[in-house]
Amino acid sequence: MDRRGFNRRVLLGGAAVATSLSLAPDPAGAATPAKTAPAGGEVKRIKLYAEKLPDGQMGYGLEKGKATIPGPLIELNEGDTLHIEFENTMDVAASLHVHGLDYEISSDGTKLNKSHVEPGGTRTYTWRTHAPGRRKDGTWRAGSAGYWHYHDHVVGTEHGTGGIRKGLYGPVIVRRKGDVLPDATHTIVFNDMLINNKPAHTGPDFEATVGDRVEFVVITHGEFYHTFHMHGHRWADNRTGMLTGPEDPSQVIDNKIVGPADSFGFQVIAGEGVGAGAWMYHCHVQSHSDMGMVGLFLVKKADGTIPGYDPHDGHTSATVPEGEAETAHHH
Repeated sequence: MDRRGFNRRVLLGGAAVATSLSLAPDPAGAATPAKTAPAGGEVKRIKLYAEKLPDGQMGYGLEKGKATIPGPLIELNEGDTLHIEFENTMDVAASLHVHGLDYEISSDGTKLNKSHVEPGGTRTYTWRTHAPGRRKDGTWRAGSAGYWHYHDHVVGTEHGTGGIRKGLYGPVIVRRKGDVLPDATHTIVFNDMLINNKPAHTGPDFEATVGDRVEFVVITHGEFYHTFHMHGHRWADNRTGMLTGPEDPSQVIDNKIVGPADSFGFQVIAGEGVGAGAWMYHCHVQSHSDMGMVGLFLVKKADGTIPGYDPHDGHTSATVPEGEAETAHHH
């Protein structure tokens, strides 16, 4: 099963998602409502592998021989439980540690409590999620919904410094019932001075067509603080990256300070108010962008063209084609 099928059928439980949102009025005059996340409560199971890659890096994958950096998107709804059968195919111990979700100590993924996996071994990690509600004492407990991430906590040091540096990390999204679903989701990881562990000045590009609803998960690892900035597009600085209405007090931003293990996410309508173009995203620490922490959000016109964009002019990164993006959501 490819990664799109994994997200659509296994983790979203077959829920329908939006294919596009047009900026132009519907010819019939009727608006097309955005698709939303269903209620959670399902028990789901996947197999995940840790592997060494040919270039000396490491990655997580849903099938042997298909590990990627970042690892596959894991997408859940509040109330879901996920059992992950984790196999370590490498010659060093490894683990799986998640941020933001509920887990017992046996699923912590550290050597400290012997929840790691030795070379060639297998272990089942269980992650649970919950909806918001009141505790017995009347105080409010927040739900699990948010943009989170997972990573190794063993390779190199007992904190996984070597594993994270080599690429053992990936995104987790937990949705709340009613959250708007995107057409495609992309993950951007600032790892030291690299983006998604790609060489400097070759950060990943992502394609969309004007009107598409595109989601970005942004994660930071390594030794440095960065500022994530995207040209031409902006989002609300809250859980979803979207305003709930005209009275929502969340600040609308296009630049966010991020430090090691921070994660956030947001959705944009590609080209909304600005049109097609090769829109840059980058770290806005000037020396960091000068050193190559930059990529492009390539927003195409309906005919597939991108005004003023020459792929051979100055930016040489490999493009993630539309439909082959990290995670594309389809009906």
